[in-house]
Amino acid sequence: MLPDLGSVPTVPAPLPIEIGMTKHSPILWFAALFCTSLCVLQTNAGEIIFQDQFERTETDDQLEQVGNGWQTNSKSRAKGNKQVDLVDGALHIYRHDVADHGVSVVQDMAFKNAKIAMRFRIGKGDELGINIADMKEKSVHAGHLCVAKIRTHKVSILDMKTGRMNLKMREKSQAKTLTAADKQLIASKEKSFPVDLEADQWHDLKVEIADQTMTVTIDGKQVGQFTSPGIGHNTKSRLRLAVAKEAWVDDITVVRDEN
Repeated sequence: MLPDLGSVPTVPAPLPIEIGMTKHSPILWFAALFCTSLCVLQTNAGEIIFQDQFERTETDDQLEQVGNGWQTNSKSRAKGNKQVDLVDGALHIYRHDVADHGVSVVQDMAFKNAKIAMRFRIGKGDELGINIADMKEKSVHAGHLCVAKIRTHKVSILDMKTGRMNLKMREKSQAKTLTAADKQLIASKEKSFPVDLEADQWHDLKVEIADQTMTVTIDGKQVGQFTSPGIGHNTKSRLRLAVAKEAWVDDITVVRDEN
């Protein structure tokens, strides 16, 4: 089951041409295509720009074959070792022992405002980040703009563009020259909210970005909301699933909402 996105319907698939079709009945095909288009146009909640239910299998279980446009950092950060697997219609993400960085599973897409919904499962001590980036933004490290970090006991929302991933702040942090004012500024760019999520169980997640505000909802209940300038960056172009240790993800839907 896809996670709830308010009034947004799943895009219906066009009827296969071979079903009830002959070369002498093109009107039926156009009617089916029109109905599909009409269903999409009638939604008031935006345009569905990406969906994945991970209902596929790998041809070689020894390789990362996520498919559907997904990329990972396993080659550069885990010496090419597999860190992402398709299992029983879900995405299993796990950090390899040799990795020098958390796992990043990447999908490129363009939006300013969006609703991102998925199902997820994490264990105690695990973390799933819904990380938004713009790889052309040179004022920050690695395009980082904002992120929602989900743990079993806490949810954090961070503006990284004007906070810790700003190049000047990051350089100071690495050089250990952050001033008290710098640390106060970075602290003001993130907000955390307590939660009590059952570990190793599936939960529904919705992350909504509306201009400068990010809102996180879990299992139908709003967990927290944070407003900060970096969240409102105009040209978001990448969704990263960021995993420090291990996480499961399924049924992802991204709706672009520019109203």
